[in-house]
Amino acid sequence: MPSSNEHILRSYDDELSRLKGELARMGQIAVAQIEGAMDVLERRDSRAAERVILNDEAIDLLEASVSHDVLLLLARRQPMARDLREVMAALRIAADIERIGDYAANVAKRTIALNLSAPIPPAANLPTLAETAIELVRDVLIAYRESDADLARQVWERDVELDALYTSLFRELLTYMMEDSRNITPATHVLFMAKNIERIGDHATNIAENVWFLVTGTPLEEPRKKGDLTATGAVDPERPRKD
Repeated sequence: MPSSNEHILRSYDDELSRLKGELARMGQIAVAQIEGAMDVLERRDSRAAERVILNDEAIDLLEASVSHDVLLLLARRQPMARDLREVMAALRIAADIERIGDYAANVAKRTIALNLSAPIPPAANLPTLAETAIELVRDVLIAYRESDADLARQVWERDVELDALYTSLFRELLTYMMEDSRNITPATHVLFMAKNIERIGDHATNIAENVWFLVTGTPLEEPRKKGDLTATGAVDPERPRKD
């Protein structure tokens, strides 16, 4: 007959498994939201975009469930060391996935506004940006599920690729707006959409840092590489950045 300690350990493992299952479900919905936002963008379907926006509620509900479960675990089990890292990582990762869902919903909202204008060429680059963001989110969720610190670090390092794509699109949009003032409104919507996608990558990187800490017990100490140059003068090739 199993001892009481074995029952406690098994119950605790079951609770952690449920937490991971909730996070996996959140991640699946978040990825589907990004894909859905790109689909309605390409089809210029405002009604479908509204459905993407409404679907964000499912992620919000799951995050609330994860938060509730984490509080119960902390109160009942008082975990230490790796167990405590596991529980706290779940809470932080849930918050990052929830924000990813928010950004996907924001892209869908901008799609509705963008549909009021004629299509503009720079918008065609958004799916490429989104594909990279989706890869980062999918890979970091695998890293979490499989406790793969190396894969988490690869995601952390690849965020610079998404930043570079965003910077390139930012530069293209500025040029497009300067060529004709009538382009400013639709190009601004595309710019906000691109920024939302870039921020999705930032949250995937946050998750990667949490997975690394969860598995290794040590933080990633080196500064995060950034390829987003839009806050500097470096986006203009004719105006090199001054250090």
